[in-house]
Amino acid sequence: MLGWKEITIEERVYKLEGLVEGVMVILPGRMEALENRMTSLEARLDLLRHEVKSDLQGLRQEVKGDSEALRQEMEEKFQGLRQEVKEEIQGLRREVKSDLQALRQELKGDIGVAFNRLTLYLTGLAVVLTILTLVTTPCS
Repeated sequence: MLGWKEITIEERVYKLEGLVEGVMVILPGRMEALENRMTSLEARLDLLRHEVKSDLQGLRQEVKGDSEALRQEMEEKFQGLRQEVKEEIQGLRREVKSDLQALRQELKGDIGVAFNRLTLYLTGLAVVLTILTLVTTPCS
């Protein structure tokens, strides 16, 4: 009867080890995916910055080619567009910053969950090993 209990405990320890290993395998991939997503958002922001700079340079050349009356009118419109672009850039920055913050929080949450699981698995493993020690230790 004692041999059967040892096999059952060993199987449980093996399952716990498998769960811990599974968590350790999944966690780096999730972290890498989140880092890749953050990198993608940063690249998107850089692309938008370059597009805005390109648009602004095109508008400047157009304004220089116009007559004085049109230049004044275009300058007024340009100032309005510049403000809109600034506001949009600020909005995009806030959005990207918010996305990055959310990703950081998600990553922290995932790490916390994984750490809690690992702690539970290790605690379970410690309990199993303690029981195993108690079961296999001869009574005096």
